[in-house]
Amino acid sequence: MHAFSLDGQHIAITGAGGGIGSAAARIASELGARISATDLRAPALDGVQGAGHQASALDVADQNAVEEWLSGLGDFDALIDCAAICPFTDWDNQGWNQEAERLFQVNMLGPMNLVRAAMPRLKARGKGSIALVGSIAGRIGGVRAAPHYAMSKGGIHALVRWASTRMAPSCTINAVAPGPVDTPMTRGESYDASGFPMQRMATADEIAGPLVFLVSPAASYINGAVLDINGALHFS
Repeated sequence: MHAFSLDGQHIAITGAGGGIGSAAARIASELGARISATDLRAPALDGVQGAGHQASALDVADQNAVEEWLSGLGDFDALIDCAAICPFTDWDNQGWNQEAERLFQVNMLGPMNLVRAAMPRLKARGKGSIALVGSIAGRIGGVRAAPHYAMSKGGIHALVRWASTRMAPSCTINAVAPGPVDTPMTRGESYDASGFPMQRMATADEIAGPLVFLVSPAASYINGAVLDINGALHFS
């Protein structure tokens, strides 16, 4: 198998209803993978090529639902978790406590549930990889990030480091840490990209491509890494 081919691989992708997750599903399918995709509502899988793909609804904060979903997939080679929410409210806003609770459920407990369920299944097969989505907010507090979002993404980075030694030697876990990305999640917010080194936000494909790379054979010795993709906004 060529290092950049995903022929014959079965990849599970969460948060595939739009943005980065949708782009990751499309790119992985173009490279030959079979896709099992989820979102809170079953995603449409727009642009996903080939046969054998499936889509279903899943709340990643529900541990039992996550276990049931992964059990129902049979053997899979990789998991890409893009499920997240990104409110822009400060903690002085009314109702923030309830909003923060839901954010932590999706952005922190969700990845924990997925890694907890996927790790033993991949290790039992003796191969496999997981890729998560962190953020520049987890590095430096973000560009316009709210406090609960920044905290949740820093947690993703820590989870990757913790899990990497437990995934080794046969399996890997990594993450990307994007800067601002032009997706439905950020549209309508007051980003001024004229001051960015690249003078624009990233596209969903520019984050999804590296995510797919991290679960490809080309990344077989990358483990415990958080890959900064921010157009030179920050170096870590």
